[in-house]
Amino acid sequence: MEMKIGVIKGDGIGPEIVDEALKVLDKTAGIYGHAFSYTQLLMGGASIDVNGVPLTEETLELAKGCDAVLMGSIGGDAKTSPWYQLEPSKRPEAGLLALRKGLNLFANLRPAVLYKELKGACPLKEEIADRGFDMMIMRELTGGLYFGRRSTESVEGVLVAKDELTYSETEIRRIAKRAFDIAMKRRKKVTSVDKANVLDSSRLWRKVTEEVAEDYPEVTLEHMLVDNCAMQLVKDPSQFDVILTENMFGDILSDEASMVTGSIGMLASASLNETKFGLYEPSGGSAPDIAGKGIANPIATILSAAMMLRYSFDLDEEAEAIENAVSKVLQDGYRTIDIMSEGMKQIGTAEMGDRICSYIG
Repeated sequence: MEMKIGVIKGDGIGPEIVDEALKVLDKTAGIYGHAFSYTQLLMGGASIDVNGVPLTEETLELAKGCDAVLMGSIGGDAKTSPWYQLEPSKRPEAGLLALRKGLNLFANLRPAVLYKELKGACPLKEEIADRGFDMMIMRELTGGLYFGRRSTESVEGVLVAKDELTYSETEIRRIAKRAFDIAMKRRKKVTSVDKANVLDSSRLWRKVTEEVAEDYPEVTLEHMLVDNCAMQLVKDPSQFDVILTENMFGDILSDEASMVTGSIGMLASASLNETKFGLYEPSGGSAPDIAGKGIANPIATILSAAMMLRYSFDLDEEAEAIENAVSKVLQDGYRTIDIMSEGMKQIGTAEMGDRICSYIG
């Protein structure tokens, strides 16, 4: 079966790190007998330079015709790039927002994994870091406060701002189902995070999540208030498997979880819709200051490609082979400059990709 993958190399270090991910995908395809076809797509600053806009309708339609999209990084230096002289709707990041909307991506996945070889970078106490952690934060992307009605008006001479937080049963059910599906591929535990002691939307969230859980008897469901979850992430992150939560809570908690790993250059992410389609990208930025120097860390993009194999193509064994190869490279002491430490061997972007390939199969 041929799998059609859209490729957005993007801006800054994007082309360099995506090239290494494609190298790893091709090596994996050769070993396991798969066929990947790639459709190159322009978005962000690269699209502005060619088309004058960050995302064209043609590119969006091409993306819709793919089974999944692998993306590098979008954007440049906001202080110096001419892209940021344009109105906000014409800037690179506007293309990403339009792509997410056009593809109906409602579920964001952000893994936070502490590799034992990198635990020295973890800001938590040593006894906590020693236990390690491997969690997946699933954030609802299209509802909640960020998409509700809002207003600022004068009431009796005083400015009053309002933001509306709305969730429907349908929105909650579809994200909850995705969380349980992913838990079935992991350690079979879902922690649903809400503020049900205060918010009606959270009480509905909890009710619907419990209904969905009835269809997944193998998965353990627990509820946790968001303020407690924020504390538990630094107190005992090893307790978490899949964290399911709404838009704003997920925005905050996923950033907190990424920082407790101590190495954002290692963190993949994905955004999914109601089909198997997904957009896969590293969590870090475009790092224009090091673009073209061959020193960027491609591991987050390579791990994003592994997520793509697991969640869009159900190729769990192949995804695990890539993840194990990354672990072996780290065990052998190879590091890019961003995760370098004393006694390790510093290598560049392309060599990191080559070494990961050498451990697959």
